[in-house]
Amino acid sequence: MEADGLEWLVVPMHQLVSWGAAGAMVFGGVVPYIPQYRDIKRTQNAEGFSTYVCLVLLVANILRILFWFGRHFESPLLWQSIIMIITMLLMLKLCTEVRVSNELNIKRRSFSAADSKDEEIKAPPKKSYLDFDLNYFWHWSKFTDYVQCVLTFTGVTGYITYLSLDSFLFVETLGFLAVFTEAMLGVPQLYRNYQNRSTDGMSVKMVLMWTSGDTFKTVYFILNQAPFQFSICGLLQVFVDMAILLQVYFYSYYPQKPASHTAHPASTKAL
Repeated sequence: MEADGLEWLVVPMHQLVSWGAAGAMVFGGVVPYIPQYRDIKRTQNAEGFSTYVCLVLLVANILRILFWFGRHFESPLLWQSIIMIITMLLMLKLCTEVRVSNELNIKRRSFSAADSKDEEIKAPPKKSYLDFDLNYFWHWSKFTDYVQCVLTFTGVTGYITYLSLDSFLFVETLGFLAVFTEAMLGVPQLYRNYQNRSTDGMSVKMVLMWTSGDTFKTVYFILNQAPFQFSICGLLQVFVDMAILLQVYFYSYYPQKPASHTAHPASTKAL
């Protein structure tokens, strides 16, 4: 009788916890980028943040959404991808505007025009094939160029996915690529620290937020029996985060050499 009497309280509490966990999954991934966005906005300096972070997360979350069409998973994970794509586009817009406003070199690069002209030349540039010069890829001068690239990638991969939805192997591979790409997000930072033998210019606060968020996310995957790709790559992501934190400890107490690069503000993170 006593257990039945408490049921009216236990059930709503359980539902409340479930909603809280789902909300944390949807919005928790964007939280580490809020201080980064505010810092860039305040200082008008985007050097401490790599837009390749946005590239990795855009690719990963677009692939995850396409994976959902082949194998439905938890709705909060789908909404998380949508929110993350919007967040990364906002980060790209801000970084592009700040970088271009601070550039002394007036030569512009474009996704849709291989021939860039100086601003002083009023003649429109000749339209050619896409500018896939690796030296300037994802380093364009207008936010619209990034949008064009994202839409092109989405259209191509979406069409391929539509044609291959009946293939179990394709769908499972797509899911693995989505979460594996996201799991590799910290690897460039790990390699950069190794090359510099230092973690100067990297935001430890952001890495700590990554670690806590990735740990929560991985536990959520396991408890909710998400597709196995999510759990495996979540564990890999936590491992990479921990490796970066170990670098922070090692290079702080056992410095390898004086840092030769210019240190960025503590609230920024360069990958």
